[in-house]
Amino acid sequence: MQRTTRTFSVDNTIEFKNNLLSWAQQFETVIWLDSNNYHQKYSSFDGALAADDFTSIKTDYYNAFEKLKEYQTITKDYLFGYITYDVKNDVEQLSSKNFDGLDFADLYFFQPKKLVFIKGNSVEFHYLRMVDDEIESDFDEISKLSIQTQTNDLEDTQELDQNQTDSREENIKIKLRIHKDEYHAKVTQVLDHIKKGDIYEANFCQEFYAENATINPVEVYKHLNQISEPPFASFLKLDDKYALCASPERYIKKEGTKIISQPIKGTAKRLVSAFDDAQLALDLTRDEKERAENVMIVDLVRNDLSKTAKIGSVKVEELCKVYSFKQVHQLISTVVSEVEENTHPIDVLQSTFPMGSMTGAPKVSAMKIIENLEETKRGLYSGTIGYFTPDNNFDFNVIIRSILYNEAEKYISYSVGGAITAQSVVEKEYEECLLKAKAMKFALLNSK
Repeated sequence: MQRTTRTFSVDNTIEFKNNLLSWAQQFETVIWLDSNNYHQKYSSFDGALAADDFTSIKTDYYNAFEKLKEYQTITKDYLFGYITYDVKNDVEQLSSKNFDGLDFADLYFFQPKKLVFIKGNSVEFHYLRMVDDEIESDFDEISKLSIQTQTNDLEDTQELDQNQTDSREENIKIKLRIHKDEYHAKVTQVLDHIKKGDIYEANFCQEFYAENATINPVEVYKHLNQISEPPFASFLKLDDKYALCASPERYIKKEGTKIISQPIKGTAKRLVSAFDDAQLALDLTRDEKERAENVMIVDLVRNDLSKTAKIGSVKVEELCKVYSFKQVHQLISTVVSEVEENTHPIDVLQSTFPMGSMTGAPKVSAMKIIENLEETKRGLYSGTIGYFTPDNNFDFNVIIRSILYNEAEKYISYSVGGAITAQSVVEKEYEECLLKAKAMKFALLNSK
């Protein structure tokens, strides 16, 4: 279906991004993607908004990829959406029986009526089924939108007085689904499986949650994004359910016949001192345990990509390279392959899902073990948000460093995990989880 396109210039991209996201809240279905100035390295745009579904697919995991393949093939248009971790049950003979307080559908994609790309100071509108002058009218409305929260949001929220902060902590009482002693016991069981040779590595996760709590999803997302400024930030609104995502990790991308996956394993905090911070980054590259985690997942990703790749085309472009973000240093590897031109994009997704960085190795054995030990159904967490283009390209993130919210149930959830290997020290793994959870907790308790 043909889209009507208009292009405009804006002077203040940050202000326009904020206005655009606020304007989009009038629609029941919204996905916003922000590359946070990592445009040249990671993305084909600085920001993208998809809103107001023209068509959609919503399903549980059963035959989910086959249904998505049919929908994507017929539509031949931009599609935005998500795949939850539990669609693993469509790929392998697995199940998900743990507690779920969020109730997201297992898979959801939609064809947006309204699609906006921001590229530098250029704003491109791509609309379906529009009325006369609708694009020009929407652009004027977004440009003139008067909102109280602009580029100084973070400074404002940091200046909240103590009474406001106390009020938020009363409203949002964060609890742990797995307490410290139980975490130690469960990770010890993972280590026992490793010693027996059942697995080499497992990504074990735990949930932080709040009940009977309300938030302003847009403001919490903006705050979380300002804290982290990651290359794969995303905001999802689907009726009364939200995902506020500050992910630094790409799951998989397709550019023509090239497939790119960039697993993350290895984390170190940032320090104020430039000298100490650089030393910590250097230490991360030399950390045998962190490198071992990363290399194991790289091997798993290579194996996954080989299922659809041309023979001999799977290559590791970067191994254990340090990338530095506002909150943490990360070890990231880049694995690529080439596929035949007639390879269906859904086949690439299905043969690599779920992403190895969130499971372990061997993948199926690790998924069975962590399903038995974790207390919460992962759902959207450690799944993926992304999009397809009309020419069969795609790009998907890994849903980590994210706050999930069911507004109707007043339930807030954020989960964190870490890779457990034979070299893991349980106490250090627990401390790493708390480090990863820090930004989400701060955003929840300090947003307007």
